Amino acid sequence: MPSDIHPLSAIDPNATIADDVRIGPFCVVGPQVTLGPGCVLDSHVAMTGRVTVGSNNRFWPNVVVGGEPQDKGWTDADTSVEIGTDNQFREGVTVHRGAEKEDGVTRIGNRNLLMSNAHVAHNCHVFDDTILVNGVLLGGHVHVHDGAIISGNSVVHHFSTIGTLAFVSGGCRVPHDIPPYLLAAGSDNPEIKTLNIVGMRRRGISEPTIRLVKKAFKLLYREHKKIDVVRQTLQDELDGVMPIELMTMLDFVERQREGKMGRGREAVRSAKPAAESSSRQAA
Repeated sequence: MPSDIHPLSAIDPNATIADDVRIGPFCVVGPQVTLGPGCVLDSHVAMTGRVTVGSNNRFWPNVVVGGEPQDKGWTDADTSVEIGTDNQFREGVTVHRGAEKEDGVTRIGNRNLLMSNAHVAHNCHVFDDTILVNGVLLGGHVHVHDGAIISGNSVVHHFSTIGTLAFVSGGCRVPHDIPPYLLAAGSDNPEIKTLNIVGMRRRGISEPTIRLVKKAFKLLYREHKKIDVVRQTLQDELDGVMPIELMTMLDFVERQREGKMGRGREAVRSAKPAAESSSRQAA
């Protein structure tokens, strides 16, 4: 047990806590919780259920991690939350553990910033380097890919996927997937507006690659070409050698259009567990 635990916190003796973890007053840590090195729980933080937290994560006041999923089908199964490293959970963030669907795990990756009162529902997967701004609500089974930003008070429909470096404007109701590198805006059923050029440049993506992704965007969303036509057009132009960013975008759009209601992962609702696992890896 670490020495820096406030006497007004309730830490179960069966919890696994690294020696340099700091826990402030009025925190509750359950018996199945593992806290890695360098973690800080400011005050009034509750961690229940099977929760595994990596190193250097900070939890501001009133964060709740590992609460029971808000799923009427949940039957007290041994599901979990897995959190990576260097994440920030600001005031009032809630992360629920998985329901007995897919693999029963809610995942938060590395270097993510979850701002005040954001909610991550059961079976979500938040990848790396994302930002969920104040009041963002993720429904169950939502995937948020690397570097995506979801602006304040936006709500994302369950089984939707927010692609790599996608940007969702504030106050959006997002009932469908948002493809990689694109910017979506509009309070109800947001439209794809343009390319997230600022985000791509900040990530160090080359200007020639940005131009190719922009061309794919125009073909898909301005000229409304079919995905196979766009793919063939660009393959012919590039002699079949496409940058990974362009392939990521085209593959994502193809999965989305093969899905249901604009959500590529919607099909996993009725799929067998093995098929669900394959779909997650492909995403």
